[in-house]
Amino acid sequence: MSDAALPTVAEVRAAAEAVKAALDRHLAAVERRTGDEDPDVYAAFNELAAAAEEYDELLYDRYDEVTPFEIPAPEDGAPYTGPAEPAAFSVLIRRDYAVVEPPRLIAQAERVAAHDRDAELDHDGGTAGALGVLFGEYEPDEIASRYKEFGLEEGDSTLWIAASEEMAEPGEWLGSPFGHTDPEHVLHRFDVSSVFDEEADGFDEDEDEDEGESVTPGLTPA
Repeated sequence: MSDAALPTVAEVRAAAEAVKAALDRHLAAVERRTGDEDPDVYAAFNELAAAAEEYDELLYDRYDEVTPFEIPAPEDGAPYTGPAEPAAFSVLIRRDYAVVEPPRLIAQAERVAAHDRDAELDHDGGTAGALGVLFGEYEPDEIASRYKEFGLEEGDSTLWIAASEEMAEPGEWLGSPFGHTDPEHVLHRFDVSSVFDEEADGFDEDEDEDEGESVTPGLTPA
C-alpha cells in the first residue's frame, strides 16, 4: 500500500477511541440487561465488533500490527440483530428433489388430471407439466411426506424464520419473494442434509474404533 493510501495517525487514533467508547457502551448494556437475549446487549456487541474490526484494519494498514482480540461469530451464521419482540415474521422454505422415476411422476399427475378439470398437463405431458399439476393439487408438506410415491428423491432442505417489525403490504414482495431477507433477522433456522448423517456416522465409527482397542491397564498404546 502506498503512503498516500495509508490511514493517517489521527484516523488510527480515532478508531482506537471508538473501540474504547464501544467497550463502555457494551459494559453498560451488560450491567443493565433484562435477560439472556437483551436487544441492547446485542446492539452493543455488534457495535463493539464493528469498531474493533475497523481499528484492527487501520492498525494493520498503518503499522503492520494486529490486535489480540477476536470477536466470535455464532456458529450458525450472522448474529441476530432483529426486533426482540417481532410483530411479524416470514417462513422461508427450500426443499430439493431429484426426479428419479419420471414415469411414476407423470402417472400420478395424469391420475389427478383425470379427476380435476382445472388440472391440465401442459409442456407436452412431461415432468415439467406433471410438477405443476401435483403442486397445484397437494400441499408441499404432503409431497414431502409422500415423495417416493411421486418418483422423487429428497435432497437438502432448510427452513428459516425471519423476524420483521411489521407485516409487508399486499403484493409488496411478490416480484422478488426471497430477495429481501436479511440474514441478521433470521430468528431460527432448521437444516436437513445427508451430510449431517455422514458426519455423525464418522463420529460413531471413531468411537467404535476407540472402544475396540485393547489396552493393558497401566500401559499407554504407542
